[in-house]
Amino acid sequence: MPSRNHLDKIGRRKKKKWSEEAMTHALMEVKSGKCTVRQAAKEFGVPKSSLGDRVSGRVTPGSRSGPAQLITSSDEELLVEFSSYMSEHGFPLTKRQLVSFASSIYKRQHRRVVAFSKLGQTWWLNFRKRQGKKITIQPADGVTRGRTLGVRKEALDHFFHLLSSAAEAHALADEPQRIWNCDELVFQLARKRALLPDAAGLACKSTPGSKDCTSVLACWNAAGTDLPPFIVYSKAYPGGARYKTQGPSDALYGWSDSGGVTSELFKKWFLRHFLPRAPQERPLLLIFDGHRSPVNLEVVEAARKEGVVLLSLPPRCAHVLQPLRAGFFPLIERRFAALVGDPRSADAAPFAVSKKDFSAVFKAAYQVAKEDEGIRIVREGFRKCGVYPPSRFPFDEAHLVPSSNADPPTGDTSARHVVGSFTAPGL
Repeated sequence: MPSRNHLDKIGRRKKKKWSEEAMTHALMEVKSGKCTVRQAAKEFGVPKSSLGDRVSGRVTPGSRSGPAQLITSSDEELLVEFSSYMSEHGFPLTKRQLVSFASSIYKRQHRRVVAFSKLGQTWWLNFRKRQGKKITIQPADGVTRGRTLGVRKEALDHFFHLLSSAAEAHALADEPQRIWNCDELVFQLARKRALLPDAAGLACKSTPGSKDCTSVLACWNAAGTDLPPFIVYSKAYPGGARYKTQGPSDALYGWSDSGGVTSELFKKWFLRHFLPRAPQERPLLLIFDGHRSPVNLEVVEAARKEGVVLLSLPPRCAHVLQPLRAGFFPLIERRFAALVGDPRSADAAPFAVSKKDFSAVFKAAYQVAKEDEGIRIVREGFRKCGVYPPSRFPFDEAHLVPSSNADPPTGDTSARHVVGSFTAPGL
């Protein structure tokens, strides 16, 4: 980060007092032989050295002074356009989001250069100065985990306004098959194998271990149709191919350090899984929690090109607005616990199942949940949350956070429905 003295020097630099038009006229007079460089500089009020550089060819006429732009003017307009799109669809417009977009644009021009090493504080301050009137940057989130269950009334009202506007603009009022919701279900596992029921076909010997996390990104529409799940492991894939051969049909797999869905993994899921398998009838509305990590520029570009409208849930409201949490996720949790012989409670220990066996157990639990009124429960979840039909549901005012005490709506620490330790509240 540049020092304050360096930034002060930038602010004290003298602004250019001559115009490019005057420089062009002076250059034409010199090249026509009507006057010398000194005479033309004095007549048109331009610096003699700058005019001389253009006459000699050291500087291209019309080029900007100073170092080369990291982001060109046209790309900067594209950056503002994408940022405005995200802001209008409920996504947080923060410094992190904008730098992420700018870095993606920069990498297209300089593939061998790390963008974050170039787009520093100086670029950020200059960008804010140039585009400050077109976009509004949200401050960093300061919410604490203890307040994640507080719901802001303004956030709910704004979300349902965006939802109703999108449904009206794209004629989705009577099209439940075109309204989709994806959400992340996190299983806390013990790094040990346990004796499972014979029906699961996974009997194995118990060995001690510690906690591990495996996430599942599920996606359903309001008509009760689902896409194959996306299973994300922590640290690395399990050894061997059993986790794929015994897992859900056509499922997608990935891994991250935390075992959660990252920005890059969401891009992988959206481009390689959602777009090829989603209905060809467009446009589609995809509702998800976009506050945990910035959405990649490639996702936004592909969504706009393919006719998919992205809509983010407001911060700290996922536990009351996610349709899959209103019944389907708790149902999967119960079925999963039943298969491993592990009754769930509010402070239950991690599931005693290994990473290799997880996909097979989850497949069985997922199928049982779907057959056990799962489709009806998903449809009911969309209705309870007011997502379909689009309507603001009556919410207990006692659970709302007063406006004067609410933090800026930029982050959501209640983004993932975690099982194995606690169950996020339903409706």
